[in-house]
Formats: sequence, structure tokens, C-alpha cells
Amino acid sequence: MDLVVFLPLLIILGAFMFFASRRQKKAMQQTIDLHNSLAIGDRVHTTSGLEGTIAGISDDSVDLEIAPGVVTTWMKLAVRDRIEAADELEDDEYEDAEYEDHDGAVEAVQIEKSDPDQVKKD
Repeated sequence: MDLVVFLPLLIILGAFMFFASRRQKKAMQQTIDLHNSLAIGDRVHTTSGLEGTIAGISDDSVDLEIAPGVVTTWMKLAVRDRIEAADELEDDEYEDAEYEDHDGAVEAVQIEKSDPDQVKKD
């Protein structure tokens, strides 16, 4: 008789666990598909937030060029996502510049290319 009282709770808990594990499996499959589709020349983010271009790929690791001539080796599992062309266009809208304030201190700023009078500070 006490089991009948807890039966709806057990059904709801079971359904929750089923859908949670299903969502986790789907996310894991997307990560596996991403790692299998990586190619040399792709721009990627790592799980630590680093951006780089893939310079080489092996079964378990990728070589990322993080600056011209600087190549580091990372585990494939550290690649979080691929940077799409639309994401790169947002970065190309700004150019780096230096700004000297009235105290003589130099600050790095970004100037929007479409409107050079507008200054955005880092």
C-alpha cells in the first residue's frame, strides 16, 4: 500500500533521469562529431578559451597555431567548438590602435573601421 503512494514520484523521477541522460548523450555525440570533423586550417576555441588555427591533427591531439609561428599541442578533448566565418567577421570590424591620454599613459583601444571617430576601449 505504501508503494502505491510513492509510485507517481518514482515514475516522475524515472522520466527525469531518462531525459537527462538522453540530453547528455546527444551533447556527447555532438562533441564526438565535432572532433571527427576537424580539419587543418579550422579556427577553434579550446575549453580554456584559447583561439587558434589547427596546424596538424593526430588521433588524440591537435596542433594549434596560436600566433604566427607559435604552435602548441593540445588534446582533442580540449577543443570546445569551431569558430564560424560569421564570428570572425565581428572581429574584423575593429582595428587595434593606441591612445595616449592627458597623463601620458598609453591605452590599447579598438576603433570601429566603419566609423573612425568612435573609439571603444578594451
